[in-house]
Amino acid sequence: MNELARQLNTALENTITGALLSARGRRIYFPRGIVAQSAEAKEQAHKLNATAGIAVQGGQPLHLSPIRAHIPDLSPEEIFSYAPTAGHPRLRELWRREMLEKNPSLKGKRISLPIVVSGLTHGLSVLADLFVEPGDMVILPDLYWGNYRLIFEDRMEALIRTFPLFDEAGALNLQGLAKLLTPRSAQLSAQAAPPAGSSRASSGERMSAKVILVLNFPNNPTGYSPIRAEAEQLHALLSETAETGRQLLLICDDAYFGLFYEPEIYPQSLFAEAADLHKNILAVKVDGATKENLVWGFRVGFLTFASRGMAGQEDAFQALSQKVLGAVRSSISNSSTLGQNLLMRGMQAPNYEEEKQRMFGILEARYRRSREILNKLEGPLRVLPFNSGYFLCFDTGGVSAERLRQRLLRSDGIGTISIQDRYLRVAYSSVDLENLEELYGTIMRRASELS
Repeated sequence: MNELARQLNTALENTITGALLSARGRRIYFPRGIVAQSAEAKEQAHKLNATAGIAVQGGQPLHLSPIRAHIPDLSPEEIFSYAPTAGHPRLRELWRREMLEKNPSLKGKRISLPIVVSGLTHGLSVLADLFVEPGDMVILPDLYWGNYRLIFEDRMEALIRTFPLFDEAGALNLQGLAKLLTPRSAQLSAQAAPPAGSSRASSGERMSAKVILVLNFPNNPTGYSPIRAEAEQLHALLSETAETGRQLLLICDDAYFGLFYEPEIYPQSLFAEAADLHKNILAVKVDGATKENLVWGFRVGFLTFASRGMAGQEDAFQALSQKVLGAVRSSISNSSTLGQNLLMRGMQAPNYEEEKQRMFGILEARYRRSREILNKLEGPLRVLPFNSGYFLCFDTGGVSAERLRQRLLRSDGIGTISIQDRYLRVAYSSVDLENLEELYGTIMRRASELS
């Protein structure tokens, strides 16, 4: 093991982060090589800088004018240079400031400075690199974003365990989650037979107090967010679980954060309360500008960490950040300079908040129109609870969701997503208001033909 990795592991001893690190996570470090030495030179090499592998003339990056011409308002440095591995410092501060404004429960709590990643998928992959071992249990609701399986199960060989997202009353199924958070559930998961040919560790090796919980609200695919009472009960459940000795990595996937359309919704990220909930909980906020700022192709996301067990331990926070930087450096090196600078410019514009609210209004109008139409529409499909985000889901019951999807696509030119052959996801976010009635009417008509 590299000496730098050993030093970071020593700094993380006796913390929840140290306990949760995977074998790969323990090996990861940020090298004092080209990137680190170039950053040092950028601050101190006042005469000549011959470090980073970029081409410079007159202090500015060399560039092609046909490309430069399309981005006239940014300097060559803002367009063409490498970004720091952790992201542009000013952007990180801006994102942290906005996070604190949106999540007042974070006031006075120690959180890390957000680290820039290349979108939320990359952020989740970094977390998987640092914390997920073959055979680890990753808990998800049964309705989840399909890329989780690729990241955690197929790529990292974790064991995904799910609980029904909703109970029979249509509320958040906290009892189902509680069953998976008990030590007995962990033992059963550890004893589950791995797939044939798998290199996963045996059950005796994998029984531990560690558990990884991924919560995504507003939820993709259902468009549901917890109401206030549900969020309070969820935080109490996490605290009770940690009190039993379980070591919990809580990943808050906040891809659609802020797109809340009903007043009873818990208005903050679950990360805000979890940040100092218990010493046995390491909370991570995975968020980004992708949906919040409507810049899907920029690929700018953030990772922010907090734990009551690390409060006041600056060395541990620094060590964790260095681990994250090592994972970023060894995968993509750094995120897009252009995307970060365009985002910074936008966030500092005088009409930034006004424009965000205007766009929010467009999405909320589509949500409310969807509700209005579906409340009157009759047919064989049942709409799952939804109150936020981009999506809604139909439970297709006895109708094959995949057959329905194909019928809509081939007969009507309408695209939808089938899930588990039982659910049909509809992104009303991508359909103009005046077309929603035709969309839902056609879906219900085709479902009736197949039922």
